Amino acid sequence: MTIIELIKKIFLIEILQGLSVTFKHWISPSVTRQYPKEKRVPFPGSRGLHALVRNPVTGNAKCVGCGLCAAMCPSECIYIYTSEGDDNKKVVDRYEIEVLRCVFCGLCVEACPYGALSLTDHFEYSDYTREAFYYTKEMLLENWDKYMSGDKGLEYLDKFWRPRTVDFPVPVIEPKKEEEVAK
Repeated sequence: MTIIELIKKIFLIEILQGLSVTFKHWISPSVTRQYPKEKRVPFPGSRGLHALVRNPVTGNAKCVGCGLCAAMCPSECIYIYTSEGDDNKKVVDRYEIEVLRCVFCGLCVEACPYGALSLTDHFEYSDYTREAFYYTKEMLLENWDKYMSGDKGLEYLDKFWRPRTVDFPVPVIEPKKEEEVAK
């Protein structure tokens, strides 16, 4: 054992170094948010509460009852009940989402060809009963009006949920000439 190692053991140098790190973090300001008082602004494109998109012209839901959202849902929390209406078209009688089963993956929004379903940026909701988290068609339309009214909802859908087919131009590949193929 060398003299330096003996001095470190006698004066507990390693322990004092560890305590200095602890003391430094103890007197520095904390980075923890005090949640109810300091609320975080949700990041763009966040996945929160569900909403059915309201058609701005008719005022009704854009959903036509195709059932693709329910078929794509891995947790099977979307229930759609349809009936036959005028001109043999489907009419959505009931559209229900059991939010407690949802994993907020967003596959339902991506699967909808009509842009009739959205995940809002509202993530603060709680209740004391399970029944409060069983959202009906009227409740989902109300969520659209409350959290995505005006151009915010349409911009949100276009920016985060529409396929980006025009962003990348398709390269043009010219066919090879017969002389190059023969080589």
